[in-house]
Amino acid sequence: MKILLDDLIHPDVVALLRSHLEGMHEHTPEGHVHALGLGELKAVNVSFWVAWEGGEVLGFGALKELSVKAGEIKSMRTHASHLRKGVGVALLEHIIQTAKLRGYHRLSLETGTGPAFEPAVNLYRKYGFENGQSFADYQDTAFNQFLHLRL
Repeated sequence: MKILLDDLIHPDVVALLRSHLEGMHEHTPEGHVHALGLGELKAVNVSFWVAWEGGEVLGFGALKELSVKAGEIKSMRTHASHLRKGVGVALLEHIIQTAKLRGYHRLSLETGTGPAFEPAVNLYRKYGFENGQSFADYQDTAFNQFLHLRL
């Protein structure tokens, strides 16, 4: 598996992103989806990586710079045919390592609650992420939760 910075042009990457966004809307109440779309993931303060094996897209993840000391994990997704094969672990470890190399003191993320979000939340908790306060422009609601990792 190779994890490479990506420009969000490859049709298989775009298709997986589209599937990710559809899933977020399916499992999230109206007005509570904070996943970034194609244009937002191309912003200068966002790094977007794709996990590849051969010519196949395994998954992706993004890191948004909030400040010189903090980052936010955005849009992590493993392709359905590669679940439980270590893709999410590899992407998360890559993002955490990048955040450390950038000198971030904290890595945060916003996610939902409920069965659709539990596998991801369990992965983050295994890496030391803990529930905490809202951050950036997020509003605390009954649906979302905020996880933070001190680096």
